[in-house]
Amino acid sequence: MASQRTCGRGSGAASIVSYALGITNVDPIRHNLYFERFLNTARPDPPDIDIDFAWDERDDLIKAIIERFGPEYCARVANHNFFRPRSALREAAKAYGFSDGTITQLEKRIFDYGEKANEANLKFNIEHKTKFCADPLWQEVFKIAARIEGLPRGLSMHCGGVVITPTPIKRFAPVEKSVEGFPLLAWEKDGAEAAGFVKIDLLGNRSLAVIRDAVSNVKLGIRNDDIQERLTRAVDDKATIEALARGDSMGVFYIESPAMRQLQKKTGKGDFEHIVIHSSLIRPAANRFIAEYIRRLKGAKWEPLHPKLENILGESYGILCYQEDVSKTAIALAGFNEADADKLRKVIAKKAGGAKLAVYENQFFEGCRKNSVPEDTIKKIWAMMLSFDGYSFCKPHSASYAMVSFQSAYLRVHYPAEFMAAVISNQGGYYRPGAYISECRRMGLFLEGPDINISRWKYFGISNEQLSMNSDQLSINSEQLSINSERKMYRGKVVIGLMSIKGLSASGAERLIAERDRGGEYRSLADFSRRLRLGRDDILALCPAGVFDSIADGLARPLQARQLLKMRNGKVEVRNGELFETEFGLENKNTPIPHSPLPIPPCLWNEYRALGFLRNVHPLALWKNDILALKYRVKALHIANHVGSYVKMVGWPVTKKDVWTKDGLTMSFLTLEDETAIYETVIFPKIYDKYHRLLFDQLPLLVYGLVTSDEGAISLEVRKIERL
Repeated sequence: MASQRTCGRGSGAASIVSYALGITNVDPIRHNLYFERFLNTARPDPPDIDIDFAWDERDDLIKAIIERFGPEYCARVANHNFFRPRSALREAAKAYGFSDGTITQLEKRIFDYGEKANEANLKFNIEHKTKFCADPLWQEVFKIAARIEGLPRGLSMHCGGVVITPTPIKRFAPVEKSVEGFPLLAWEKDGAEAAGFVKIDLLGNRSLAVIRDAVSNVKLGIRNDDIQERLTRAVDDKATIEALARGDSMGVFYIESPAMRQLQKKTGKGDFEHIVIHSSLIRPAANRFIAEYIRRLKGAKWEPLHPKLENILGESYGILCYQEDVSKTAIALAGFNEADADKLRKVIAKKAGGAKLAVYENQFFEGCRKNSVPEDTIKKIWAMMLSFDGYSFCKPHSASYAMVSFQSAYLRVHYPAEFMAAVISNQGGYYRPGAYISECRRMGLFLEGPDINISRWKYFGISNEQLSMNSDQLSINSEQLSINSERKMYRGKVVIGLMSIKGLSASGAERLIAERDRGGEYRSLADFSRRLRLGRDDILALCPAGVFDSIADGLARPLQARQLLKMRNGKVEVRNGELFETEFGLENKNTPIPHSPLPIPPCLWNEYRALGFLRNVHPLALWKNDILALKYRVKALHIANHVGSYVKMVGWPVTKKDVWTKDGLTMSFLTLEDETAIYETVIFPKIYDKYHRLLFDQLPLLVYGLVTSDEGAISLEVRKIERL
């Protein structure tokens, strides 16, 4: 197996035939994958194999399939969309003639973006909603919205579901044309399967594109190593295993979330077998079992819930971890056959609940009692089974994804510049581009561009071997030097792509690159103007991003734009009636970011707006004077030195995950970073209620709290939050 271009996943990865044919990528015998979850003699429906392709190749693949078999015999599967509270309100208000702006203003007043998203809260409470507006017309809108909520809204296209029939598909089901021009089945996935169609899932995966692009980037360099061969042995690479055990996995598919990285730090395990366990155990409903899992993993004594489960659950330390564990347990303890055991698993996973679940619950309890399983044990096992409601995986699925994770992690460890460039080029994963830019700095990667003579459309990485760089060749800023002083050297360079520039048209970038390839590097602004005539909007997008700095002879960016807009064929032309008196001709783009108290140079604000990050420093540099004025601030790099103490820290929001306590109260896990490192915080319900409206903006925060350590994973329990 070379680097992964596809990923066959789901229960089909337990098939040795699928593995031998190269459809899946994990050896089911070596990793003890449960075949009966995929196929058994009692299964009434045909098995399926979900296959991931690179996200930007999937649509062409589906088009090729439809072309091969004929549009009369193929169709994409539909999604059935229903009115939810916000869409119901917007649709009703539009029918009454209200503008989008007016509707949005009222929507923000009505809906709390931190509210618990369950069915009870999603239903319109007319008395609660109408109190925001006494206008009789709006009250009528609310009543109409309440009536249409939950009704069908229309069809959209399933991301990857395709059906193929032996005779024209219109003989079996209604078909229409999708917006994208595909034949679209009127039924959604469950309806299609119930009607007897065999649905093929051809899905898009960004990380497969990341691996592809990183490998291509490496091959373009001067190194002629055996990267393809190395990737086949990624799961056995010591440096990769050690990095994952430390939680160094930002950008690594499937295991880069804050919760997953914290779990890695707590366990200190980065081998393939444990990554498979962790990526399944991290599901929300299993949180209460994770602490016990970590305790057992670290050597605490434990007894199996029942002797018959010792071999079944031994690899996960007695904790039900995978979907098939539910089926295996039901068979072992309650005498279920394979078919009923799988039905039980499906009922729990799909949150069917109600009467269906009650039938299987009774069958499970009665079966266990007949086999003399103690009542207390039955209840403990059933409670653990119920943790599989909703979001959960089978082991073959997790193992397939873990293989992609390991190849991604191997590239991050051994080819960091090429890998991070590929991550950002493919629009990242869990985090915003700015967070990956900061991670590049933390990894010891030098950032360059976007530059008129270096940048391509996508980001690309250059290894140290290619750079052969010395300190005179790089104008390394003091912040990067201080952060990376312990690393002694840079590990490569990431060149920022033109795709990062907001407002730049793809056609404009394409013309810029094509002319550079044809005529060589641009030598000056006049040379650029002679060779290429870009539109005003493209010029106004390029200049604040610093694209022309290397050929502008020190000219300030506003003046670069002014000069380029006045030039024709390399010469300045004064034209009456055009406005060049304000920077970039756009007064409104030079106003400070809301809530910023500092008179920051406009070029930095404009660069931040143009890119969403700053090229050479962290965005907190825009608040540098405020930060310097703080006393006793603890930097994120040193947070571990203050466990048990209350500290004051500055943080730029990276990502946030709201969860709900058993009492239905909202709390949040907020990831922040400063100019030195990334760190995690916990915001409990009382604090969340008080400060949650500060958590939705991309603006720096001042946080106060208690530094805690949970099995070596450091976090800040927040007590107070302020805007910086």
